[in-house]
Amino acid sequence: MKKNDIVKIKITSATAEGSGVGKTEDNIVVFVPMTAIGDEIEARILKVKKTYAFGKIEKIITPSAARISPDCPNFSKCGGCVWRHISYDEELKIKSKKVKDAVERIGGISTEFRPIIGSDRVNRYRNKAQLPVGKDKEGGAVIGFYAFHSHRIIDCDDCALQPEIFKTVMDVTRDFIERTNTDIYDESTGKGRLRHLYIRLGEVTNELMVCYVVNGNGLKQEDMLVKMLRESLPNLKTVVFNSNREKTNVILGNKNRVAYGKGYITDVLCRLKFKISPFSFWQVNRAQAEKLYSKAKEYAKLSGDEVLLDLYCGTGTIGLTMAQDCKQLVGVEIVEDAVNDAKANAEANEINNARFICADAPTAAEQLRKEGTAPDVVILDPPRKGCGEELVKTIRKMNPKRVVYVSCDPATLARDLKYFSENGYITHEVTPCDMFPRTAHCESVALLTKN
Repeated sequence: MKKNDIVKIKITSATAEGSGVGKTEDNIVVFVPMTAIGDEIEARILKVKKTYAFGKIEKIITPSAARISPDCPNFSKCGGCVWRHISYDEELKIKSKKVKDAVERIGGISTEFRPIIGSDRVNRYRNKAQLPVGKDKEGGAVIGFYAFHSHRIIDCDDCALQPEIFKTVMDVTRDFIERTNTDIYDESTGKGRLRHLYIRLGEVTNELMVCYVVNGNGLKQEDMLVKMLRESLPNLKTVVFNSNREKTNVILGNKNRVAYGKGYITDVLCRLKFKISPFSFWQVNRAQAEKLYSKAKEYAKLSGDEVLLDLYCGTGTIGLTMAQDCKQLVGVEIVEDAVNDAKANAEANEINNARFICADAPTAAEQLRKEGTAPDVVILDPPRKGCGEELVKTIRKMNPKRVVYVSCDPATLARDLKYFSENGYITHEVTPCDMFPRTAHCESVALLTKN
């Protein structure tokens, strides 16, 4: 097999990133994006490795029964969605299998898998957007999303995953750039001013935050920009300028300056009101977050007498939704702004049995162990890299009865479940939850009990 060969294959499975997988007559595996399980296709080979190859669709001979027509003009270009060409039921099957395969193969864990929690909405569910700003070949402004595995910006007027009001914010921003000839950041040189447009919306409160990430302290004529936003967006609550002078892929810098409003918005989750600042962690799919947290609460099995430890607590969302059912809540988070928000959220919701520690999870867990605070239940909601073996060992020393692990990456979940297994905790049950319809990502929640 060589580059540009045309091969006939049937797609029999899918990868975690959304490519279909088939085999040639010579038993060589070929990965083909934009395919569906059941497709019979002719594929053009783009790259050949020793035992596998990458290709693209040359011709669909027989389409899969799960295949549908994509409803987004940027689907084949943007690096966001990967499943807009298949039915949502088929997507849920793939994601459920993805979690099960990871836990069993990587973790070596045999456990019960519950049915995946599907989303009531597959479009317009996101309450957050981080949109890079750049220039096209003619020097015009582009605002949109990075192409798959690149930093090439795909210009986008409207994303089907985001609220329609985000399009208005983008339109106003484009108008401002054109009127003022705003200096746009160049990633290759590190020069220029405007880097990212960052938007957040309170789904229940309808409060809107607009944040501009700039290579400096602000933008020229930013008063004009604030005025344009206020005139077009009656639900605008705050405008923030975030300063990021580093030549880095990290979007936000460490400093915020409020240009309008109070610098935060609020929203409601599980009947509690939460304060959300630019640095705050807040689930992008609020409705699904309620379902996920409900499952986590079910797994925690709180009776009212427990000490509940919420590691990676963010603005306190998971722990605070369970605070009324435990004796004491201790939240741990490394981001200081998020900890301050968590404290304010506890006060605003008149929750008096919670305290929050600003530290990384391993350091705080060790601190609690040394001071003699012994949690009965531990909730983990780590970033994509997972929590790691050392934190698992620290948790084991704290000897909780149950651990509830909320994960955004099946591979690191599987690895950590293996660590827990080696440290005396059995994975009792795993429930996948689709927080991000049409994308490759899938969350899950696992219940672990002390052996």
